Amino acid sequence: MRIHAVHTLYEERLARSTRPFKARGSKVERCRQCMLRKHLCICSLKPIIQSNAAFLLVMFDDEILKPSNTGRLIADLFEDTFAYIWSRTEPNQDMLTLLDDPQWQPYVIFPAEYAEPERVAEQIELEDGKRPLFIMLDGSWSEAKKMFRRSPYLDRFPILSINPDKPSRYRMREASKENQLGTAEVAARIVDLFGEANNADMLDLWFDVFRESYMTGKMNRLLPDESAIKRLESHIAAI
Repeated sequence: MRIHAVHTLYEERLARSTRPFKARGSKVERCRQCMLRKHLCICSLKPIIQSNAAFLLVMFDDEILKPSNTGRLIADLFEDTFAYIWSRTEPNQDMLTLLDDPQWQPYVIFPAEYAEPERVAEQIELEDGKRPLFIMLDGSWSEAKKMFRRSPYLDRFPILSINPDKPSRYRMREASKENQLGTAEVAARIVDLFGEANNADMLDLWFDVFRESYMTGKMNRLLPDESAIKRLESHIAAI
């Protein structure tokens, strides 16, 4: 499996921890890449896609350590994915340099209700020669709001929002906001809006594979006969 920015950030964050991460399930032996129980590892199943979209994951401090995090699923599929730990007072200089890179056209992905109306973009419109850089604030809902409000370096970028027409399939944590989606689910809707419907479908399927395998391990059950893995494999075979 390709080692990507989220894997690297996880190892860096783990290396500077002063005490063990003690979240629920922290004692389970997991694959270091997909974060699932080892007998449920999905690394060998990861699909390969081609995309013109790029993502920047700005992650709340402990989010990178949580096995239930779905931001890593974006990095699994989208090769141009960057990941940094959020800091209110000392934002990562490499991240700031990335945001200034003229090849990118950044969009902050966040609900429009929290932004000034003039800042909200109705669609993705790219200047000549630029590629979209979708900025995802990855954490709990309260953490995401904190990052949004206290990251002045993001204030110059337009807000891109989605209106989910279906409830989240995320079930790995309790949502604190009605219709709140997991990070990977939001990314899939953004990719679809960008016009890459096949890649959006692939990310949705990859999310389902992860979610099902995670919940199977959490509940100490067996994967169902008609598993998400089979749906993913059928979709890949049909392409």
